[in-house]
Amino acid sequence: MPDPVRPGPARPAPLPVAEALAPRLTRVLAPNPSPMTHQGTNTYLLGTREVAVIDPGPDDPAHLEAILRALPKGAEISHILVTHAHLDHTALVPRLQDRTGAPVYAFGDAAAGRSALMQDLAAQSDVGGGEGQDTDFAPDVLLGHGDTVSGADWDVIAHHIPGHTGNHLGFEWDGALFVGDLVMGWASSLVSPPDGDLTDFMASLERLGTRDWQHFHSGHGAVIEAPNARLAELRDHRRGREAQIRAALALQAGRAEDLARRIYTDIPPALLPAASRNVLAHLIDLYSKSIVQPRGPLSAEATFELS
Repeated sequence: MPDPVRPGPARPAPLPVAEALAPRLTRVLAPNPSPMTHQGTNTYLLGTREVAVIDPGPDDPAHLEAILRALPKGAEISHILVTHAHLDHTALVPRLQDRTGAPVYAFGDAAAGRSALMQDLAAQSDVGGGEGQDTDFAPDVLLGHGDTVSGADWDVIAHHIPGHTGNHLGFEWDGALFVGDLVMGWASSLVSPPDGDLTDFMASLERLGTRDWQHFHSGHGAVIEAPNARLAELRDHRRGREAQIRAALALQAGRAEDLARRIYTDIPPALLPAASRNVLAHLIDLYSKSIVQPRGPLSAEATFELS
């Protein structure tokens, strides 16, 4: 799920419904385009005999049939891999599992992987958030960082890359990474506490940047052909936003919404709530580093000031 305050091209070139991206790899585009999903959710089919479905997508019978039609002749779906528990990636899981019997592999349920700070924040205050979460999602097999999943002609390595959500995984295959919604080429990701965690988000970008990746296969949009350059661009964007927030607080204390109004001066009013969530994520990150502090308990409505 992207941060809608930084949209991509207004009229992107349409992607094919099903497209072979590489030997053994097909992308099937779900018919759920929106400002939050771009052209739709990308579902990936990996393998030629035992096929892994990566991110089944929204609960749409037409998309289920498109996935089944895109299977190689004689192949069966043996694994369902999920990057994170947002409904536009997971809602089709029950239908797909009913049709195939394939087990579901993921890091955990919608609340898994939250940092201690985010767990405390969710338990002690009304922090809001929860946009698009599939609270019913429950994988059959839990994967941790470095775990390997294999089919007849493929192997993937799980990477725990929290930030967009705590339970976010990437799947490494053949020099590429299925990166879910952590990295997109057309927009920056929404980071909305307590599921989103900017401290973890930046750490995940830094960790991925230590590798020389060939491609990123994202949850939305086209293949990212220069992944390391995109990682650097996203890190720079977030650092620039942090500088804006610190400069605004140097002039006047404020709530996340107040700061968003002062910083995001060129967005439609309808996008202000998303901008406010983005600012709140930065404020919590800065609080964890003792750079800012709330006046009173830490919450979505707290007034923040520089420490």
